[in-house]
Amino acid sequence: MSTTSHPENAVAPARRGRPRSGQSDLSRETIVQAAVDIIGSEGAGALSLRVVARRLGVDAKSLYNHIENKEALLDAVAEHVLSRMVIPERTGDLRSDLVAIAHAFRAAALSSHREAATLVLSRPVESLAHLAPLEATLAALISAGAKPAWAVHAVRAVLAFMTGTLLREATTGLTLGSDDVEIASPREAALGKLGLPHIALVAHHLSRLDHAREFDFGIKILADAFIHELGNPS
Repeated sequence: MSTTSHPENAVAPARRGRPRSGQSDLSRETIVQAAVDIIGSEGAGALSLRVVARRLGVDAKSLYNHIENKEALLDAVAEHVLSRMVIPERTGDLRSDLVAIAHAFRAAALSSHREAATLVLSRPVESLAHLAPLEATLAALISAGAKPAWAVHAVRAVLAFMTGTLLREATTGLTLGSDDVEIASPREAALGKLGLPHIALVAHHLSRLDHAREFDFGIKILADAFIHELGNPS
């Protein structure tokens, strides 16, 4: 048996470490997930296709095979986050259905990083992920007897409430003062002297903010108003 080596038949050792630029397995999903991670760690303002490419270890030009531009990437992030929403089964009770849909939307919008939630709430409503909760809300309203035009007005009211409330939650909520008695009491007295007695009266409540409870309160008020209007058509 010959023991002579033949270099031309030798197998090159496997390359280890990060693939060369442009050689990674790219997909729309990996790009979007990298964008979500960047938003979470550095903020939405830091997001760009170049930053995503650097995170993935690829050439920025290779991303354009999957994402047209930054605006398309932002839309994709919003769609990715909202795609986690599970549409509740309709029960036939309008109040229960609207509340369930709203809470499911809130859970999905806030399921990722807070700054990603702002994209969900501010991007155009075009994808199936965005349209699914709209369809569910319209179905609940129309099944309860709402006329199409009236249902659209109602949906817009719900969207306005959810957008404002969730944007507040995703950023910071309005609070006034502190619930520490030693701090709050002098402040309440000062508010009274400024001619703001009613703000002084509720100041200790304004110092606390339970986002989930506030959201639940608001959507139930809207649902009750819709039910009242449907039962008393003008």
